[in-house]
Amino acid sequence: MNELSFGEYIRIRREELSLPLRKVASFLDIDTSTLSKVERGERSASVDYLKPLAEILNLNLKDIQTKYISDKIAKDFAGLEHLEDGLKDAENKLNKKRN
Repeated sequence: MNELSFGEYIRIRREELSLPLRKVASFLDIDTSTLSKVERGERSASVDYLKPLAEILNLNLKDIQTKYISDKIAKDFAGLEHLEDGLKDAENKLNKKRN
């Protein structure tokens, strides 16, 4: 699971369940072409898709959110040499908000 992109992760799961692309896209209320682009990594998924995707693909919401966040960070920030420092700072900020 760790090596897969978010799009690959949801495509593989959709195929495991033998769900047609059009059925999942309809459940998300998006075009089939939009979902296809998400699965191919040509388009980023909206955060709004995560709960319905977890539901229709029978996935744990935590797992799908974790995969989404990981993929987004890797795609958007992979080239930054101080990425780890930024992640630590973000984690500290999140922890302060929780407390």
